[in-house]
Amino acid sequence: MAPTINPAAHPIKMLHFGNNNNSRAGSMRRPDTTASGSSMYSSAEDDTNGEASTCGRILIFLSWVLVVLTMPFSLLVCFKVVQEYERAVIFRLGRLMQGGAKGPGIFFILPCIDAYARVDLRTRTYDVPPQEVLTKDSVTVSVDAVVYYRVSNATVSIANVENAHHSTRLLAQTTLRNTMGTRHLHEILSERMTISGSMQLSLDEATEAWGIKVERVEIKDVRLPVQLQRAMAAEAEAAREARAKVIAAEGEQKASRALREASEVIGDSPAALQLRYLQTLNTISAEKNSTIVFPLPIDILTYFMKSKEAFVPNA
Repeated sequence: MAPTINPAAHPIKMLHFGNNNNSRAGSMRRPDTTASGSSMYSSAEDDTNGEASTCGRILIFLSWVLVVLTMPFSLLVCFKVVQEYERAVIFRLGRLMQGGAKGPGIFFILPCIDAYARVDLRTRTYDVPPQEVLTKDSVTVSVDAVVYYRVSNATVSIANVENAHHSTRLLAQTTLRNTMGTRHLHEILSERMTISGSMQLSLDEATEAWGIKVERVEIKDVRLPVQLQRAMAAEAEAAREARAKVIAAEGEQKASRALREASEVIGDSPAALQLRYLQTLNTISAEKNSTIVFPLPIDILTYFMKSKEAFVPNA
């Protein structure tokens, strides 16, 4: 009996091959779909920017129409004046205008679409409140300082930071604590100028991105604990007493040397001894006291001294 062939098997195989071809074709078409998606996004952004620029032009045109229709009253709103020490940063439809900050003098703005901010360029002074700092040798001190700064770039100070002055003051406090925490107590008390210079450089570098220029930093006062003040006062007093004793000892040493030299001179000259004796008597008699002095000639004493010297060798 000859084998029978089932014709239904062939369409199934053909269907299987057809599915593989479709999957391959689909996998090959995926990169084209991704590329087309990115191009759609870029085109959408371009369309959005184009629409925004178109709307901006329309609003600028309407603003000019409003200025012309309300002449001359609109001039009171459109013209602004800034002082010599001020600059004006202008935003048109939320964007910075080209050319940077305006001023000093008169500048022009369009109503309803322009907004501006005044920036003071003068140097400001900030008293840093006392900061409790733990020094490197574990001593708690209270330190305060003064910071002198100014705005060097008006546009950057408005566009890059919300409040440049407040940020600078907070940074000054933290910088003061960080700088004092890396120093010993004796360095804080004796090297104030060096510490002020390092703080000024650190603050100036950090605030450059905010359009702020830190000109100077000064350490005002360093307050020590009461117990530490007493200990340092006692140490200083002991050092002064020791120095006074050393000076007194040196003075006595020099005085003894002078007395020895004087005694040698008087011993070589009997007349000098007599004159010194008479000078001493004059000094005693000049004072108001009840002392009675009986002068005794020096020659008698000299005679007894010579007789004693002659008696000792005979013995």
